[in-house]
Parts: sequence; structure tokens; C-alpha cells
Amino acid sequence: MNHSTIYLTKRMLISKVQQAGRVAAKEAMEVMGYVVTVRDGWVVKQHADGSIERIKELEV
Repeated sequence: MNHSTIYLTKRMLISKVQQAGRVAAKEAMEVMGYVVTVRDGWVVKQHADGSIERIKELEV
């Protein structure tokens, strides 16, 4: 494999992983009514109505 092929493969993998993450988050929101994620240095629970609940601040 040459360098450009490796780069393209890596980019395709990253793209697919990000896409799968978005699909999983959408499905979790539909089933559970919330998703847990990281935002601005905090672990947060994001509810279907758009409200956000801080759970824990991450250590830097």
C-alpha cells in the first residue's frame, strides 16, 4: 500500500465510525430519551427535549 491509499483508507474508516456513532446516538435518543456524551469538559446527559444535565467534570 502506498501512502495515499493508507490515508484514504484511514479517512474512510474515520468517516464510517463517525456515521455509525451518529446513528447509534439517534437510536439511543429514540429508545431511552437521552444520550450521555462529553461536552466542554463535562460528561453530560442530553435529553430529547434538548435540556442538558451535567453529570461529572472531567479531569484535565
